[in-house]
Amino acid sequence: MYYKFSDFTQRLTGSVSSTAYSPQGLRSNVPSEASTLIFATPTKVISESGPSLEYMGTNRVPDLQRIFQSSDGVPVHLKRGVPDRLLYRTTMALTVGGALYCLVALYIAAQPKNK
Repeated sequence: MYYKFSDFTQRLTGSVSSTAYSPQGLRSNVPSEASTLIFATPTKVISESGPSLEYMGTNRVPDLQRIFQSSDGVPVHLKRGVPDRLLYRTTMALTVGGALYCLVALYIAAQPKNK
């Protein structure tokens, strides 16, 4: 006897050998015709937008690579100066404050109730 998984009842049911040897997830579903590519062409036609298409703006990757790959002894998370220092110190303050808050909450929870 052959079995297959039933999508309707979510259980094994009896089946014929041809369906048991080619389960639902393993069939080769080759489409008869090729589907059209959705993102193959730009959203604007060149004649609509003028002489140049610029989707993402200027490429800042080389500048950022120059900043982050320089060996000046500064950790990578502080390479961009004051904004990085501000974010780092805020994160550390919130981490220490949260840890202290958890310790205080545990201390309060460990105290017996007064009647």
